[in-house]
Amino acid sequence: MFKAFKEFAFKGNLIDMAVGIIIGGAFGTVVKSLVANMFMPALGKITGGINFTEMYVNLNFPDEKVPYAEALEAGEPVIGYGQFISDFLAFVILAFAVFLVVKKALAAMKKEEAKPDPAPPEPTKEELLLTEIRDLLAKQ
Repeated sequence: MFKAFKEFAFKGNLIDMAVGIIIGGAFGTVVKSLVANMFMPALGKITGGINFTEMYVNLNFPDEKVPYAEALEAGEPVIGYGQFISDFLAFVILAFAVFLVVKKALAAMKKEEAKPDPAPPEPTKEELLLTEIRDLLAKQ
């Protein structure tokens, strides 16, 4: 049983997949940081200083204007649509990056498949001599 597990766990594809998952998780963190720390502040500046992470609706007190974190801490039911906008933007950027990577990978695989098989090597002198001997023996 241990041998079967070892064969499964250390196959090349499984290790490649694990590396891909780890790098993908790290890439997701980088994209989330990019959106939160670069795009959203710039978008907030363009829209007149709006802080998207503070955009929410308090379902108990819709007219109350307290910071989002305080409303959450107080246990108020809130709809944090500003955070949703930020997360959605991060998703779109991540999905576009994955699309580009997959498109390039598929193009590379298609190019690899399109390569013609190389011509077989020329027969050596020994192979030619053996072929002659075979043909002479076949005639007899």
